[in-house]
This record gives sequence, C-alpha cells and structure tokens, in this order.
Amino acid sequence: MRQGRDRVVRKEEEGVSRIGATSRGRKAAVAAREFKAGFFSPLPPARTGVADYAAALLAEMRQLGDIEIAPERPDAALYHLGNNPLHAPIYRRALERPGVVVLHDAVLHHFLLGQLSRAEYADEFVYNYGEWNRGLAEELWRRRAGSGADERYFRYPMLRRIAEGARAIVVHNPAAARIVKEHAPGARVEEIPHLFAAPVQPAFADAMRFRQRVGIEPDVFAFGVFGYLRESKRIATVMEAFRALHAENPRTALVIAGQFVSSDLQRALAGQPVVRLPYLDEDDFWLAATAIDACINLRYPAAGESSGIAVRMMGIGKPVFVTESEECARFPEDGCIRIPSGAGERESLRAHMVLLTSISGVAGAIGRRGAGHIAAHHQVKQAAKRYWDLLCESCT
Repeated sequence: MRQGRDRVVRKEEEGVSRIGATSRGRKAAVAAREFKAGFFSPLPPARTGVADYAAALLAEMRQLGDIEIAPERPDAALYHLGNNPLHAPIYRRALERPGVVVLHDAVLHHFLLGQLSRAEYADEFVYNYGEWNRGLAEELWRRRAGSGADERYFRYPMLRRIAEGARAIVVHNPAAARIVKEHAPGARVEEIPHLFAAPVQPAFADAMRFRQRVGIEPDVFAFGVFGYLRESKRIATVMEAFRALHAENPRTALVIAGQFVSSDLQRALAGQPVVRLPYLDEDDFWLAATAIDACINLRYPAAGESSGIAVRMMGIGKPVFVTESEECARFPEDGCIRIPSGAGERESLRAHMVLLTSISGVAGAIGRRGAGHIAAHHQVKQAAKRYWDLLCESCT
C-alpha cells in the first residue's frame, strides 16, 4: 500500500513539474520569438519636455530589443500621455488599443477641456465623478478660461477612462500613483523614477561666454526658471522674491527662459529686472543650465507631474528649489530646497535665496547631494530596463 501511495505522489509531483515546465516554456517562447514593441509619443523637435524624455528613453530601449515608432500592430504598445494637445491622437489610440500608458501628468483635466465639446466634457466629468456632479461640470466648463490657476481643475484629474483601460499605468512619483488608484482601484500602477540622461556638458569657458552674452557678470549669483511659463510655476511669486533679494544684494540675477502660456504673465514681466530668453533648444538649454548657479522650479497647484527640468538640473549638480509636495517626496531632504505652498511661499523662497547667495559653499553642497541621488535612482538605463520588462509582461 505504501509503495502504491508513493507512486501516486511521484506522478502528482511529475505532473506539477510538467505544468511548471510548460508555463516556463510558453514564456521562453514569447521571449525567443521576434517581439516588436510600439512607441507612441511626441518626439523632438516638438517643444515639450515629454518629447525630450521620450527621445532619451527610445534610444536606450532600442539597445534592449525591437521597438518602432507608432507601428500599426505592435506586440505591445507604450503610450506617453500629458496635457499637451500633441498627445490627442495617442490618447485616442490608447483607448482603442490598450497598452502600457505613461502618465507624465496625472491630471488630464486641462487636456480634455481642449479636446471635448461642452456635452462631451460634462459626460466625461460625470463618468469620473458621478451624475450628482453634472452641475459642477457645467460650471467648470463655463469658467475654463481660468483653469490654469484655479485649484478645482487640478482637484479633478479625470483619469478613470484611461486608467481602467490600460494594461499598466507608469507614473514617476507617489502622488501620481495615489491619484491613479483613486480613479481606478484595480489598475496596475508602476512607479518608475523620471529618467536622467547625462548630457555632454558645455565647457566652463563656453558657459562664461554665455553669461557675458546675456549680461551676467562672472561674480553674480544667477537663478534660473525654465520651461513652459504658466501660473502654476509661480512666476509672480518668484519675481516678488527676487526683487526683494536684488534690493539687498545687487550681485544677483534671474534668468527666465521659455514660452509663456499665459499672456497676462507675459505682460506682467515686461520691464522687470530679469534676463529674458525664449524657448531653448537642447544645446542652448544645457549651456544656460551650466551657466546659472541655481534653478527655481516651483509647481502649485501640482498636476502629479515629476519635473524633467528639476531632474536634469539636479543631475548636473545644480541646487533646485521645489515646492514641498508629494510629487517631490522621493528627493532627499538635503538634496534640494523645499518651499512650502501657501501664505509662507514668498518669504520662504526669499530667505532661501538669501541663504544661497550669502554663505559660500551651501549651493554647491546641496547640488552635489542632489546629483548623487539622481545618479543612484534616475539613470536612463535603469528606466529603460523597467519599461522593457513591463512591455514584455503586457504582451504575455
């Protein structure tokens, strides 16, 4: 009897082993066959940070396997989504043919305001937040001209449709992960830190010539604001803090580089004591980034985004001012300068600007710690491997 039971047990174990081998065999077959991934994103020369991010990621992922730009029928698809209208066809395709979605902004409210009619917008708002909020949807539609500064438009990210349909959602910070889960509790959410692709930095002499060209003397401490210039980047607050600093210490400068989204902001900046630069291409961006001494990169209200500019500046050792928020929670406390939002924002910014300009070595020490964090956690190779593995999993 005992021998009979042993034979049964061995047969069961062999059966389990064969099942495991079959499962492993299927996975190996998928890995062995020609796997083609699709990559859907704006790319340079599009004037968007997502395009720069996507170009760096695409180049690295091509070292890992076959990945094509917008093929008709890929084995798995990676969709990059943000608030820019350039993402409209990508958003529609991601709904029609689900794949892995990268949310560069975890608030798509402003994007949808620009894509939908009044009736479509109200229905989409109701789909996300219930019929009892239809009246609120109508009000938000009527007041949409002020959506860039009105906190309510950031409070309602409108992510449910894309999050429920995707095979996986990639975010860059815990705030975005939380927002996605609030809209689609069953969604698979993967947090992959915003990548950093180390540039070939300009020579020190070139950076000094750049400063001279824009009127910044060598011994002046220069702050810089870069990217799309909108209300949420706190430009008015930055200007107020800088004016107070400059009155105390004239050996300071403020560079504001980028394209204005708000005409009101553009008018308000006229005549101010700043170095004004337009949108910078890749080479000029790194030249300006090398030339300044610190970067101011505040965001409020936040849209769940991780700033590519902040990561780039920290990556090359520049101290970066960020808004104290869940979006920046992964940055080390001593590797950046956190500024609270609200009533204390302006004075905190001014005080920390004074600190950097008045005590030698502080800016450099913060920059070095920030660069160490980026080197450890944000390298493009690390990000590309995680994306590639996720695409392979989504195919099987």
